[in-house]
Amino acid sequence: MLVDSHCHLDRLDYEKKHHDLADVLQKAQQRGVSHFLSVSVTLDAFPAMLTSVLPYPNVFASCGVHPLDLESSWSGELLRELAIHPRVVAIGETGLDYYYSTENKAEQQQAFREHIRVSRELKKPVIVHTRDAKADTLAILKEEQAGEVGGVLHCFTEDWAMAKEALDLGMYISISGIVTFRNAEALRDVTRQIPADRLLIETDSPYLAPVPHRGHQNEPAYVADVAKFIAELRGVSTESLAEQTSENFFRLFSQAQR
Repeated sequence: MLVDSHCHLDRLDYEKKHHDLADVLQKAQQRGVSHFLSVSVTLDAFPAMLTSVLPYPNVFASCGVHPLDLESSWSGELLRELAIHPRVVAIGETGLDYYYSTENKAEQQQAFREHIRVSRELKKPVIVHTRDAKADTLAILKEEQAGEVGGVLHCFTEDWAMAKEALDLGMYISISGIVTFRNAEALRDVTRQIPADRLLIETDSPYLAPVPHRGHQNEPAYVADVAKFIAELRGVSTESLAEQTSENFFRLFSQAQR
């Protein structure tokens, strides 16, 4: 059993390759992927995304605003109101992205703090996006006591020093298909060191398709390729890695029903 702990099911191009969401989920299940977390990036698009996944009890949802999507209408009150839904098991994705946007740092930081506060209030872990914002990300996680509910640094691409600090704060680390890329040796080093009980795997589909699917739209089925690669990297069987990361998922996202 595998879990795709981070995918954007409402961002897939269904006309290009798939008939519909049912087709995507079926193809993933044929490769052993049993559960999915469909991650929100705007509150505007969230209701439609939630409606689309509700018929599938093995698909959970998160609710939040990506740091690069803050211009969309959002507020802590609206986030709280939408995130109360029982199928919502996480808050986010939220966080800081100084790689693409530095002019609104203060706004990103305020939104990140607000997401963590809602996370703690609703006891739903936070999904963190961080890029070129190591010190501020860690400082805010610490100051807002994110570790009380926990969360995950998703699609992790930073160094071991940051990973270790995040782990010390009680966070999990999720690895995407980037780990399979030719120039990702530093990330492979980090991936070998993550404690087995804090590791998650994801596709981040439709983005970042792993080898051997580079150049194509990513999809949840490909989390099986990520798992196989990481298992070989860590010197364990794919089966044991799948079991461990799935167990980790349900421990962290405790409101997700198996």
